Amino acid sequence: MSLQKYQTELIEHSLSAGALLFGSFTLKSGRLSPYFFNAGLLASGPVLDTLCSAYAATIAGALQSSLPPFDVLFGPAYKGIPLAAGTALLLHREHQIGVGFAYDRKEAKNHGEGGVLVGTPVKGKRVVILDDVATAGTAIRGAIDLVQREGGEVVGAVLLLDRQEMGKEGRSTIAEVEELLGGKGRVPTILTMKDLMLWLKAQGRTEELEKMQEYWEKYGAKESA
Repeated sequence: MSLQKYQTELIEHSLSAGALLFGSFTLKSGRLSPYFFNAGLLASGPVLDTLCSAYAATIAGALQSSLPPFDVLFGPAYKGIPLAAGTALLLHREHQIGVGFAYDRKEAKNHGEGGVLVGTPVKGKRVVILDDVATAGTAIRGAIDLVQREGGEVVGAVLLLDRQEMGKEGRSTIAEVEELLGGKGRVPTILTMKDLMLWLKAQGRTEELEKMQEYWEKYGAKESA
C-alpha cells in the first residue's frame, strides 16, 4: 500500500506549516498522543490549494463508490468556511463536478437575509459536510444536527484526518458517524493515522513510528485498519 501524491503533499505541507507535529501532546480526551494536527494553521494560498485539491480528489473518488450524489458542501464555521468554498471551486475546475456551498454563522442574523446559514440554501438538498479532524466526533454530530434542522439531508461527510481511535461506544468514531448517515463508506477521509505511519516508515523516522504504533495498539479502533 502506498500513499497518493496529494496525500504525501498534504503531509509535507502540514509539517512545514507546523499544523502536523510529532512529539507528546495531551488531547481533550486526556489521552497522551504522539502526534497533533491543527488544521487552523493551514492558512496560506499554496497550502489551501493543496488541502482543497485533496478534499476534491477524495470526494470525486468516493462518488465512484460509496458516496451518493449531493448538491451542497457544508463547512462548519469557522475553519470549514474556506474549505467549503475552495473545495467547491476545485471540484468544478479539476473534476467537472458542480455543487453549491454553505456555512453557518455562530450567531443567527435577524436582519437582511437572516437565519443561521449563509450560501446555497440546504432545505430539500443533499448535503456533504467537510470537517478537519474527528476524535470523538462531537463537532461533526453538531453539524449534522444543524443541517437537518434547516431542512437538509446529510448524505455524507469528508474528513481531513481520521485518527482511527475508539469512539464513545468503543468502536471507531467514523463507524459511529457512518451509521448516522446511511452506512459504511459515507465518511471518506483524506488521511488516516495509518497513512501517517506509512509516511514515517517511508522517511525512516523509526522512533516516531514506534510511538505511533504503541498508541495505535492502545487506542486504535482495529476495525478501521
